[in-house]
Order: sequence, then C-alpha cells, then structure tokens
Amino acid sequence: MALAASGAVLYALWRAGAFLPRWIVWTKGSVCDDTGSYETTLAGKKVFVTRGGEKIWDSPEGVKVQQVLSCDMDRDGRDELILLCWKRGRFGKYMPFWIEEDEKNWSQHIFVYEYAEDTIYPKWMSSYIGQDVAQMAFGGNKSCHKRLFLTDPEGAVSYWHWESWGFTKEEAEVSFVVFGDNLIHEPIYTYGLNREGGFDFLYDNVRAMIEESDISVINQETPLVWKPEQYGDYPRFGTPAEVGEAMIHAGFDVVTCATNHALDRGIEGIHTTKELFTDHGVLCLGIQAPGEAGRRPYEIMMRNNMKLALFNVSYGTNGIALPEEYPYMVHLLEEEGQMREDIRKAGEEADAVIVFAHWGTENSGDVDAFQEKWTQVFLEEKVDVVVGTHPHTIQPYEMLEGKDGHKMLVYYSIGNFVSAQPEKSCTKGGMASFTIAPLSDGVNVTKYSLSPLTIQWQKGGGYVPVLEE
Repeated sequence: MALAASGAVLYALWRAGAFLPRWIVWTKGSVCDDTGSYETTLAGKKVFVTRGGEKIWDSPEGVKVQQVLSCDMDRDGRDELILLCWKRGRFGKYMPFWIEEDEKNWSQHIFVYEYAEDTIYPKWMSSYIGQDVAQMAFGGNKSCHKRLFLTDPEGAVSYWHWESWGFTKEEAEVSFVVFGDNLIHEPIYTYGLNREGGFDFLYDNVRAMIEESDISVINQETPLVWKPEQYGDYPRFGTPAEVGEAMIHAGFDVVTCATNHALDRGIEGIHTTKELFTDHGVLCLGIQAPGEAGRRPYEIMMRNNMKLALFNVSYGTNGIALPEEYPYMVHLLEEEGQMREDIRKAGEEADAVIVFAHWGTENSGDVDAFQEKWTQVFLEEKVDVVVGTHPHTIQPYEMLEGKDGHKMLVYYSIGNFVSAQPEKSCTKGGMASFTIAPLSDGVNVTKYSLSPLTIQWQKGGGYVPVLEE
C-alpha cells in the first residue's frame, strides 16, 4: 500500500515536471512587442499577455515556459511571441503519419505566436527541437539577416533562421585559413617554369585546408609579371604570372598584395597582379590598379550571411615612391588618424573587421615597437582579427582584450609560406586558422590556432611547404 502511494506521488511529481533536467534556468520577467501594445509576463513557468491593461491570453495548460522573446523573426515588420518551453510528448497537435502514438516523456519545444488585436494565435508549434537549449536569443547583423541563437548547456551555439514553414538550421560561422609570405625566389620560379604542371606543386599540400575553409587567404609577397625579361630575385622581385594562375587553381579566395615589394615592377606589376586575380574572381587586397578610381581602404566580402570588412596594409615599399597620379596604388600603414577613421567606417558597415598587416622586423621572432603601436590602435578601434606578415619568421599570437571589453585576435607574424631564404628561422611558417561566429549583438572569434609549416627542398628540385602533423 505504501509502495503504491509512493508510486502515485512520484507519478504526480513527474507529470508536474518535477524531474526535468537540473540545468534548466527558469526565467521570469516581462517583454513588450515593438508597438508597445502587448506586454508579455513570464512567472512561475507560465505566460500571460495583456493589452491595454486587460489580460487577453495565457500559455497552454501542461506547457512549462523556460524563456520568452518578442521579436520580428519572420521579417514581416511585426513582432511575434516566441516561447522556449517544455511539454509531454515530442509532437504537437498533428503527428507524422508513421507515428502511431506520441511519447509520454517531457521534451523541449519552441512555440511561435502572432499578436492579433485582442488575442494571440499560434503560428508555429514545433516538434521536439532535437537538442537541449539552455538559452535563446534573437538578433541581426549588418546585412539585416535575423537569426535565432540557441545555446546548449555546454555553451555551444546553433543558428536558425525563419523560412515560410518554420525555423531552419544554418551555417552561420565563417572559418578562415591564412598562409604567410608567398616569396618566390629565382630557384623556385626557375624550377616551376621547367616542369610539367607548372607551379601547382607549391599548393598541393594545402589544397584540403583551402577547400575545407570558408575563406582561404595567402600573402603574395612579390608582383606578378608576364614578360620573362621582368622576372627577378631579391632585391627587386618579378614573379612569373603563372604562379598566380597556380594560386587560382588551388582555390584561394583572397590574396593580400600590400607588401614592401609591391612596387618592385612599377605600375605594370601592380596592374598585372590585380588584373589576374580580379579577372578570376579572387579578391585582391592592398593594391589598386591604375583604372581604379578613388581610394578603397577595405573590401567587403560576404560569407554565410555575414559581412566582413578586409583591410591589407604595408609599412612601406622599400623606398620606392607611389606614383603621384596613383597615390592609392599600395595601401600603406602610416596615417593613424585616417586608419582609425577607415576602421570605424568599416565597423559600421560590416559585422567583423579583419586587418592583414605587412609589418615587423625581418628575421626576428620578437614583436617590435611599430607592431605594438598599431596593435593598440587596432584594438582601440575594435578590429576583430589582425594577421601579420613580413618578418619571414614565426612570432607569437594572442587574444587581447581592450579596456572596453572588446577582444581581438592578433597573429604578429605567421612567417613564410614558401621561399628560398637560407636562414633556418625562415624555413618555418604557419597556417593561421580561426573562426568568426555571430552573436545576437556582434561577433566572437573562436577556435583559433597556428599550425606549423616547414619549407622543404624536395628531391629533383623545388621548395615545397609542408604542414607538420
């Protein structure tokens, strides 16, 4: 008899939701719709809506509400009421034809309602979500793309957008891989010009990483030229344009070209480099061809409904002056006030700002004063990621936090991708990998690393970059 009574008590507690997961945080409070006409109050796991001081709606019986939002999730210009809630069973009123009977266990759901005069009516009553949700949030980005953010108890976030029939999970994070200096010395281009397959061998070992990333970037240290008489090694480089064609074949999305060697082959080198990449759909940063009118300090790239502002700047051009008629031919890191203004403008336009900086002391593993100064400028202006090249060696990378709480990932130097430099330190480079994830009110840089890369002389000739295990 006592056992039966205990069982009845436990069953009653279970039906009341007493044994729901302990990680649930039952929220309370009030929200209003965008017009201010409807006030929704959540208390004691129940919701009621008032209009003009009169209660017009209660959440359904048997539903325990964890969190409530009021937002325009379907982009029709009017708010909807969204409940994160729990109920017994995995399905709503209508079950799939192949399901004979709903489960009896408690499961988590999202209910969406429309505000309509003096009532609230259901718009979308989800089946079991398929994942545990500790918190939900709603927000947009600079592209006006609205998302529902669902965070699980471990802190992992998934992203959902509204289609005409309900919420659809989407890939919203943007993954980057960035390679360092593509520094083409004479032994490299001589070997490539005399082998079948041209220069594709330079990128064979990283094709998988390029394909797996959303955006792949490499720094083209030297200008491209078509005429053999313009080929050249240090100190005035001229690189066969076939190297650029191999980069295009490899699938790079972005090439950074603002370097100290950018003007080694004058206006023609800039024109050839920019034209080749642009004509093949590769975003070429840091240089402007003669035909480009006006100053373009950054470019905008869209990926996964996220708007990214990309800068590429160099500390200088080895003393070669910019042509008077083309003062923006190479983007330089010199006027602090202008740089700050450009970054602020980009931040207003884009969801994330990334700077590729050609800076630092050659052959040094230490960060110099110039890098430290500009790093502080970038941090103060809320840049999200900085990737450095030029020293030809690996330098540290770190996540910095400004006084205002803004976080910025900086790689001071990722070294060479390929070169024929004899110094041992110059044979080590790295592949920078990071992910930019949207938040309801900004972005977050996650999953960042620097994978070591070694430049090896392969049998039969040719320098080949190899990612270490």
